[in-house]
Amino acid sequence: MEVIFKIIRQKPNSKPSVQDYLVETEPGNTILDCLNKIKWEQDGTLAFRKNCRNTICGSCALRINGRSALACKENVGSEIEFLKSSYENTATTNTYEGKPVLTVAPLGNMPVIKDLIVDMNPFWDNLEAVAPYVSTAGRQVPEREFLQTPSERALLDQTGNCIMCGACYSECNAREVNQNFVGPHALAKAYRMVADSRDNNTENRLENYNEDSKGVWGCTRCYNCNSVCPMDVAPLDQITKIKQEILERKQKSDGRSIRHRKVLIDLVKNGGWIDERKFGLQVVGNQFQDLNGLLSIAPLGLRMLKRGKFPLKFEPSEGTQQVRSLIEAVKKEES
Repeated sequence: MEVIFKIIRQKPNSKPSVQDYLVETEPGNTILDCLNKIKWEQDGTLAFRKNCRNTICGSCALRINGRSALACKENVGSEIEFLKSSYENTATTNTYEGKPVLTVAPLGNMPVIKDLIVDMNPFWDNLEAVAPYVSTAGRQVPEREFLQTPSERALLDQTGNCIMCGACYSECNAREVNQNFVGPHALAKAYRMVADSRDNNTENRLENYNEDSKGVWGCTRCYNCNSVCPMDVAPLDQITKIKQEILERKQKSDGRSIRHRKVLIDLVKNGGWIDERKFGLQVVGNQFQDLNGLLSIAPLGLRMLKRGKFPLKFEPSEGTQQVRSLIEAVKKEES
């Protein structure tokens, strides 16, 4: 079968361009197979990373048809089917002159070095920022080796599968708008350290991960990282676990991010859904203790009043008792 590959090519400090290649291939061939075929048979200047070809090293991560993935894992047939399902309810198609069209681009949130190769230094720097290794005291050589129970070791299995491919970082909406956010890859590794029974620096770690929007509170919970992770590490799930560890140690007065989570749960527990009047006052205004916070939302409140969008009363939802019971059951299970 013949497939058209639209490859986004770029040099540093220049605008990207699209170059088309017609490739004779089979549905079972991987995207990496096709890139190799292009480089070996059509254009030796095409630049991309590769290594193991077995979904182990993570080197060949790219954006394929708009989402980050491993070129050695995704094949031509599955990508064509993915595009068919994406276009089936639209007027546009993913073909040109009857031939399937696949688009390949470099990873996002990282500067391009050349073509499909990106500079991953920010990615590694943000990983280093969370100190992703057992604490110094924990690394001191004991008289006998560190022993862990099977249950303690099992806590590390999922995050230990991360191959540092950069797919989650590439798709991270929070990283795109907030350059201080360390990224889902770093926080997934961070939870590995929190869960590691050999580490003795948990409290300091949690304080570090609780830092403004740099740490876990910078996550927008868009689920993009979970959806593209080729190893099912589920970075968002690990970020949520860190949040839970922090919340168990903090009070509402310890910061707006903490209040946001705790107040939301309390209001839903009491009324079945959020009383918006109380939410802003309690989270931003900290129960009238944060005057600067109150002043910051005053213009919004006035505009809402003017346009009749400010709720003057609150009606609890039906089934409030059931919602309350569910929240209590979850908390009991977690404890």
